[in-house]
Amino acid sequence: MRIANLGGRAVLVHGQCAIDIATASEGRFGPDLSPIYENWDAFRAWADAAEHADTDGVEIDRRALGAPSPAPRQTFAIGLNYSAHAAESGFESPTQIPPVFTKFVSSFSGPDTEVVIPTGGTVDWEVELVAVIGRTAAKVSEADAWDYVAGLTAGQDISERSSQLAGPAPQFSLGKSFPGFAPMGPWLVTTDELDNRDDLELGCTLDGEQMQKGRTRELIFSVPKLISKLSHTTPLYPGDIIFTGTPAGVGVGREPKRFIQPGERLDSWIEGIGELHQTFVAESEE
Repeated sequence: MRIANLGGRAVLVHGQCAIDIATASEGRFGPDLSPIYENWDAFRAWADAAEHADTDGVEIDRRALGAPSPAPRQTFAIGLNYSAHAAESGFESPTQIPPVFTKFVSSFSGPDTEVVIPTGGTVDWEVELVAVIGRTAAKVSEADAWDYVAGLTAGQDISERSSQLAGPAPQFSLGKSFPGFAPMGPWLVTTDELDNRDDLELGCTLDGEQMQKGRTRELIFSVPKLISKLSHTTPLYPGDIIFTGTPAGVGVGREPKRFIQPGERLDSWIEGIGELHQTFVAESEE
């Protein structure tokens, strides 16, 4: 099953068409996404049956797609969760728990967007698998953790390195939360749709040149391990988002360093989920 945020309304995705959930369910679910995650088990039971119903849909305009979970109570972003990325960042791989920060909701956007580069900014890319929580998770075991996931989507943890790394202490959350710095989508995919939910290829290109390519089996802390670790510190709530970390190949880790320039295009993908497309423009001086 695939669920999308089309113009602020929850839809089921069938091929290139969208079925409005509130209309199809006669108001039982939707139109907002958040209540669907709050009532995930009942919604999933309805949707599994409704997917085969003879319901008319509309063609999807990707420009109207928003983040699949647009208003989470909590957003967790994970750092240094691939060994090669930790090495290129100058750190040892984490062993107990990886670095955790947040991306503010004001940075969220859909899959096809134009992103403004802040004046003087050094803007970098980080393609990531994103997990969306479907049930309240508190102190869950790693073995049970997948049961608390509504589905997966693709994300970019776009990062402005100058403000992120400025002293005296790094400002990860601020440097990664400029408007449009958290594109996600194009939709949420439930894990039963994937051949192997623990091993998905992900990557990105900048103006056609491959920057990153990896597989989620290389995560130091897998999705279940992250959920278990996080939920032993704080409850995870329906709709919460976890950016699971990025593989090697970011611009700040290159020699010479490379950052996104106005006019360039960033294309990202995750196997079995879909693609993101961002173009970049300079900040207006007005």
